[in-house]
Amino acid sequence: MTTNGTLRPGLTVSGKPMSTPLKDVRRVSRQLVGHFVDNVITCGTLPGDIISGDVTAVTRICLELSVSMLDGHDIPAKTDRLAAAAAGWAREGVPIDTILHAIHEGFKVGMDLIVSNATAQDYANLMDGAKRVVELLDTMSGTVARAYVREHKAVVSEHHTAVHTLTSALLGGYPTSTMARECGIALAQAYSVLALHIPNHPDERGPMLDGKVVARRKLRRLQAELAGRCGESALALLSVDGGTILIPTQTCADEQLDDLIAQLSAAAHVPVTAAVVTASVAEVPGAADRAHELLDMVQRLQCVPGVYRFADMALEYQLTRPGPARETLGSLLDPLDAHPELLKTLHSHISNNLNRQHTARVLHIHTNTVDHRLRRISQLTGLDPTATLGLWQLRSAFIARSFRERTDSK
Repeated sequence: MTTNGTLRPGLTVSGKPMSTPLKDVRRVSRQLVGHFVDNVITCGTLPGDIISGDVTAVTRICLELSVSMLDGHDIPAKTDRLAAAAAGWAREGVPIDTILHAIHEGFKVGMDLIVSNATAQDYANLMDGAKRVVELLDTMSGTVARAYVREHKAVVSEHHTAVHTLTSALLGGYPTSTMARECGIALAQAYSVLALHIPNHPDERGPMLDGKVVARRKLRRLQAELAGRCGESALALLSVDGGTILIPTQTCADEQLDDLIAQLSAAAHVPVTAAVVTASVAEVPGAADRAHELLDMVQRLQCVPGVYRFADMALEYQLTRPGPARETLGSLLDPLDAHPELLKTLHSHISNNLNRQHTARVLHIHTNTVDHRLRRISQLTGLDPTATLGLWQLRSAFIARSFRERTDSK
């Protein structure tokens, strides 16, 4: 199409311009609007002033655009008016399929008017007209779709900014009712504060793929699942590696969080790990710090992916606090520093809930080898990993040592 006013020669039927039956825009638009009310469900439920106003106005715009294109002219101003009207309907929440259905219904009526006086001699012109009608549909449908997409992106961006602002305020400890109202998001009485770790997808390291694109797609799938499960009440600050999610406790109870994380993992195609602490609005900043400390501990202890609550890991958390007790506990494993295979065996044995067969499978060794290594650990440390007291001390030593090593490496 060109923008200088001329597209191509106009089309004729029975010696008259094909657009003739449509040129009485006022009369034809009334006919079309009546047809919409009777045949397009949503139009039939609109208030009378909407029918006489917006619907009629848009119908006239489409008619004028159709006449112009059938006559060989393309007036960009008319497509701009259609785009503006479509954006307004998008903001009002009118479904795009309703608009497109109305456009197609309008074309049915219009085509009946155009071919009503056609004869056999008009066959060639009617074929050209059919092609022009397809171009018209393409122009109108494309204009409406682009307007809806632009409006949707603007709304999503605005909501994302509001969520980001309110979440940052909550985590920073200075949310206000006024801010919440301005963001259009109601504050909950209490939140489940989740610290999230999202591991790399295997394709992020693929030599034939763009790792950043794969990571963004992983995050978008997870965000879409979160929105689908929790709606707009969930507040999140996430990157491709993880972040923080605040979920109102009335939206998702504590016992439902395990299922939620499993669903997020399935959507992201990676095993997600979360640490959760429940808090009132005023307690959110401290709860977020504790949740991320808990998540860091869970990762350092190489726990399996899943949901970890502070109450379940309170002992481990306390053992990782700085002080002489942590240093003393960590030093219990020093005799094993020269025997990395023993350290690995002990850690695997504890992680596998003392299941010798499972430990052997994981390490690809015989169960007799596992037994031999456990005896060597007992001889070197003076702590028996097959006895309750010795095992408890060795496990505590592992926890303390993981954080002592982090401090030493700084």
